[in-house]
Amino acid sequence: MSISIGIIGCGGIANQKHLPALKNQAHRVRLTAFCDRIPERAEKAAAQYGAPGAKVYTDYRELLADPTIDAVHVLTPNVSHCEISVAALEAGKHVMCEKPMAATAKDAARMMEAYRRSGKLFTIGYQNRFRADSQTLKRLCEDGELGSIYYAQAHALRRRGVPTWGVFTDKAQQGGGPLIDIGTHSLDLTLWFMDNYQPASVTGVTFQKLGNTLPPHQQGNGMGPWDPNSYEVEDAAFAFVTMKDGSLITIDASWVLNSTEERCAASTLCGTIAGAELTGVGGKNNEKLYLNKIMGNKQVEIDVNTAAGGVDLFPGKKTSAGDVECQVWLDAIEGKGQLVVKPEQAFVVTEILDAVYQSAKTGQPVVFA
Repeated sequence: MSISIGIIGCGGIANQKHLPALKNQAHRVRLTAFCDRIPERAEKAAAQYGAPGAKVYTDYRELLADPTIDAVHVLTPNVSHCEISVAALEAGKHVMCEKPMAATAKDAARMMEAYRRSGKLFTIGYQNRFRADSQTLKRLCEDGELGSIYYAQAHALRRRGVPTWGVFTDKAQQGGGPLIDIGTHSLDLTLWFMDNYQPASVTGVTFQKLGNTLPPHQQGNGMGPWDPNSYEVEDAAFAFVTMKDGSLITIDASWVLNSTEERCAASTLCGTIAGAELTGVGGKNNEKLYLNKIMGNKQVEIDVNTAAGGVDLFPGKKTSAGDVECQVWLDAIEGKGQLVVKPEQAFVVTEILDAVYQSAKTGQPVVFA
């Protein structure tokens, strides 16, 4: 019997990632309910992706009251992730929540409590783990090819990449800017590669120099001009994260930065045996993986993309990371596999991001117990 799914939030991320991926799994799912505060968006999504008779709501509580729905996708602005996900878990639904888990560590803790009480599946939409280059690097790390990773960099840099739709620049609804939006992907990947979820302290700084000052004719934004008068979040954020085992992670995240470098969902790893560079998405070197090591007493750089075997490819060359994320999610619901993105891991990502913002506000490090 197919899985009945409800969609809460029918905006950009729903239409860019979740709904197309679920449509590709039409043989095993039925999209039976759609909810959005803007009824026209829910109606449009239902018409394009919904099963016959799919219902449309503007109040997510009415959707959650339907006992026939097995799982929901929470695809709303960041600050509402907690309230909706907790309600969904308490209603007995499996929950796929878009990244980040929550806007604050306090909200993320509430979600974890609800998850543990519910007995249901709960995951976060970190689809970059399912890229072929990411999967290959994860296996290299697990196989010990890099040794012990003691220094890493999580990169999420855009020179001009302010999202000009939705509520991305609205701090009250998003909780922050590039750090919580794209820095969260890079940090998630880096922690996952290191398999290290024990932060000791975080020191962070944020800058708001350009987003609320540049007039449209000076912006050069790849996503169209933004309104500087309503730009309420940081342009860029940088942090040092010291882990309890003494290893160090640095984070750089920006939407607006006069930098020569551009890349997102990228990671640099330095281990006791070798190092690796995951170039990430965007920039001049899209989704490439390089390994550097000493061989025959010489410094060697291996382009894993062109080496024998190259990076892993999922079945079908057109399979996107979002498609694989969806497959893994549905497999887990059907009891055919395990979740890759564990809520316990996503919780630590939110803890660290929240600590960066706290440190930037107070000028003091945040120390973990």
